[in-house]
Amino acid sequence: MITKYLEVQPEISQALTENKPIVALESTIISHGMPYPENLKTAQLVEKTVRDQGAIPATIAIIEGKIKVGLSAEELSQLAQAKDVKKVSRRDFPYLISNKMNGATTVAATMIVANMAGISLFVTGGIGGVHRGADKTFDVSADLTELSQTNVAVVCAGVKSILDIGSTLEYLETLGVPVMGYQTLDFPAFYIRESGFQTEYQFKDAADAANTIKTKWDLGLKGGVVIANPIPEQYQMDPTVINQAIQEALKQADDLSVKGKDITPFLLSKIAELTGADSLASNVQLIINNAKIGGQIACQFAKLTE
Repeated sequence: MITKYLEVQPEISQALTENKPIVALESTIISHGMPYPENLKTAQLVEKTVRDQGAIPATIAIIEGKIKVGLSAEELSQLAQAKDVKKVSRRDFPYLISNKMNGATTVAATMIVANMAGISLFVTGGIGGVHRGADKTFDVSADLTELSQTNVAVVCAGVKSILDIGSTLEYLETLGVPVMGYQTLDFPAFYIRESGFQTEYQFKDAADAANTIKTKWDLGLKGGVVIANPIPEQYQMDPTVINQAIQEALKQADDLSVKGKDITPFLLSKIAELTGADSLASNVQLIINNAKIGGQIACQFAKLTE
């Protein structure tokens, strides 16, 4: 029945049949994470980076009520410029699909669709998590719950630094989600390489990551794996500058009563404004770096499952 709602691009359908490496990509970074035309250029560059590693990119979105696994050049451009795109998590699928609406998938939603299609690896910028002040607001991203129940590994630059990173890591531990550093034990904080928190283990290379992911699922242990890949050193922001911008953005969000699914795009946009777009440049570089590592891991994972 799921296939009724799923439209898999022919190249990706063939790759699934032939067990070729595929990397799922989210679409909120296109419609809610960056302004046009930077969002389109970044999406195109990320797809190219995945291909350069020998894997096939599968950008996921909902277009006119159809779940798309892989977007054409026209659909990618349409999504980048559209104004009526809803931010999609698990709870939003039924309404958007039944009403033939457009939607950009979050980490949680992308994981769901990737799993439906049979794609095991997903690349994003940073995962959602426990928001600052969640002890009062109960604002915890659905990404964390999805990571505990959906068999998709996620390459990211850690947790967005606008969040409560320590609480997010504690929550993931409670849910039994492995959080691994990629060639580091320092857990990254999106714009910067170190958050002050450590991972329990690290992957030494792409083959090590692929082997661990496969072993987890071979053991019947349900859920994803967080592969925390730091932003390249030359592109990280000054921690003092970014932290000051985050504090100011959080204050403005509070003053304007911005809440729920609107909070993350508001904060990212405000931080870009406060940092003179330096954070946008860092955002682009970290997602490209994640696409590079994700493509390499996907290739190694495909070899293990031949």
